[in-house]
Amino acid sequence: MKHALIPVLLLVTAIPACAPPATPASTDGAVVGSVTPRFNDLGGWLVSTVEQVPDSLYGYKPNPSVRSMSEILGHVANAHYLFCSGALGTPQPEHADFEKSADKATLVEGMKASVAYCNSAYEMTDAKAMEQTQFFGSTMTRLAVLVWNATHDGEHYGNLVVYMRANGMVPPSSQGGN
Repeated sequence: MKHALIPVLLLVTAIPACAPPATPASTDGAVVGSVTPRFNDLGGWLVSTVEQVPDSLYGYKPNPSVRSMSEILGHVANAHYLFCSGALGTPQPEHADFEKSADKATLVEGMKASVAYCNSAYEMTDAKAMEQTQFFGSTMTRLAVLVWNATHDGEHYGNLVVYMRANGMVPPSSQGGN
């Protein structure tokens, strides 16, 4: 009798694997919302960094082969427009080439404006975020572009943390309250 139950048990355990998948509950906002806090943290730290670093350190490079502090900050501000327009599927808005500016006031305003521009991209619906788009010659979801943007911010914020620490500064992410 025990051996007769084995095929029945195998059949019963296999049925869920053959059944159609359950329809997922609505996740509108949850998918994009999973990456938005990371961008919000990084965007806030980048704005604080550009505000806190004194003009005298904007030209600082740990060695001659890397970008200066102002060049990194400008590069990130420029990249926000590239990534977020790509995620939104719109042309990049006109903006200065912030990487070529060592002027603190210009970089502060540029970083603030680029973060604000990206905020609209991180407010897209999950359905929109799952649409395919072309970015850097590849087909990917709009969400993938948003993730790439936040990853890019993290990469360069890490550079800035090292630059700040090398100059006796505490980076915004270690200051508490952020």
